[in-house]
Amino acid sequence: MATSEEMEDVREVLRLAARSLPPSDAVLDLLDIGVCARCIFRLFGVLGRAYSFPSITDAVLKSFLEEPDNFHSNAGEIGCGANGATFVQFSNSSKETRNVQQYCSICLGILQFAHQDQELMKMSTNRVPVDDFTLAIAELVKKEDYHIDGFSIEVSMPPVIVANERAVRLYMKKKYESEEWFSAKFLHEHLSVKDALRTSTTALLEKHLGDVSDSNSFRIRLTYSHPEASRRLQSSLANNLSGKVMKNNVNKANDSYEGILRNSEQQTCNESDAAILRALEGMQDHVFYECFTVPPDKTFKPCHLTTTCYRMPIYIGGRYLKFSRNVSQTCWMVDDERIGEASVEEIVGKNILSVCRGDNYKFHAAGREDIDVRMLGSGRPFLIEIANSRRIPSKVDIGLISEKINNNDQNHVRVRNLSLIGNEAWTLMREGEAEKQKQYAALVWISRSLTDGDMQNISSLKDLDIIQRTPIRVLHRRSPLERKRIIHWMSIEKISSSSQYFLLHLCTQAGTYIKEFVHGDLGRTHPSVGSILGCRAEILQLDVTDVKMDIFN
Repeated sequence: MATSEEMEDVREVLRLAARSLPPSDAVLDLLDIGVCARCIFRLFGVLGRAYSFPSITDAVLKSFLEEPDNFHSNAGEIGCGANGATFVQFSNSSKETRNVQQYCSICLGILQFAHQDQELMKMSTNRVPVDDFTLAIAELVKKEDYHIDGFSIEVSMPPVIVANERAVRLYMKKKYESEEWFSAKFLHEHLSVKDALRTSTTALLEKHLGDVSDSNSFRIRLTYSHPEASRRLQSSLANNLSGKVMKNNVNKANDSYEGILRNSEQQTCNESDAAILRALEGMQDHVFYECFTVPPDKTFKPCHLTTTCYRMPIYIGGRYLKFSRNVSQTCWMVDDERIGEASVEEIVGKNILSVCRGDNYKFHAAGREDIDVRMLGSGRPFLIEIANSRRIPSKVDIGLISEKINNNDQNHVRVRNLSLIGNEAWTLMREGEAEKQKQYAALVWISRSLTDGDMQNISSLKDLDIIQRTPIRVLHRRSPLERKRIIHWMSIEKISSSSQYFLLHLCTQAGTYIKEFVHGDLGRTHPSVGSILGCRAEILQLDVTDVKMDIFN
């Protein structure tokens, strides 16, 4: 039995809502054609607690409208039944009770918190109090063991709800357009089903999760579908609309929904839904009347609901150094055989993934070096993109990850300045990659002795323009293009024990093929070190000594 305070609270919420509603006969008409209380509230722009108040049901609203002065005494009991459904037991014996489950003719039970959901409610098709609904979602989040400091709610709904609402609006327009309240109340801004659902659930989810709703990267996605109603909608559109393109779009949508039925896992059909929504938006009222029933038929099956939790990708970036000439940047497989001992991608990515407990990771770097090229100096900027991370690593966690990578016995790879960053670093890295300069140290052999004139000749060249055709060694995987590149400066360091070996230090524009610049690639790179010196030149070893970018310094 509800207390007098609880009953007065219900009455006050309804009294506030009634200020935005039209005369009671119009609201009762909506109830009679199967529109639920929350859809009625949102159609007339009602705001406030009416959406999240668990005790306000269709029956309660009807009782209040019929006998507002006697509502306190006539609505005798408000509570929850054994199945969790909100009930009102009226003391007036003239009130009829219906045992048949009926769902809103607009939202198909969404704002009544009635749905079919194997995970969330164990295939329950009962209405449940909004508090129980949000509690079940919170438990799902906790079951997945997400560490969150906020959340946002995403909602996906079938286009049939848009058609249902339009049918109700046309019904009300035909019947009440001459009424003064119609243009004042019914045609003004109103809440969408999605916004009403968020209004109903957000505060309770904040309470259950202990976090606030914001634009956080953690998302709770509620995906509703109603295959049966969607098929009827698509059939009506295909049968009544002319034009092959529209019929093809609708038929594709129908095939997609058939796929949903064959698949136990619910899916969203974004492209198909968009085509149907465009068709509905462009449809004139008289055509709509030909296609659909006005008002919409009552429904006795609620939507299917799939609830998923996910976090938008997080990024951990820094600079890596590679000391081995047998470690590739990314995992390199040829005919199912690994090339090299390991990869930077795996060494760094797996250590980060294990701490973040994400689904998977992607490795992004500002350029790449060949497997036999070391990455020295300050290192190469990189990002690890973690999908659906259950945990956001702290500064302490980041420090421990760095230590684990850097203290590995094999010492193939080290990381510097590792940090958790926003996705703006992705933009900075892409912009910087196009503009960056890179410095190298190459061990070079030439077919004659090196002279002082050679050294002066090489060091005098500044901002040298070269033309490089796609190297022979990568033609099998790169387009045959001609590229202009710049060699900013060069210098030669002698090796005391030999006159034909020397270290070539150089700074180049990003994207320069250094090996080919040394030996010429059979004339495909011009000029080259060999052509400048007038002799054969070969590169024996190469190190990247600096990647000049203003990121992760």
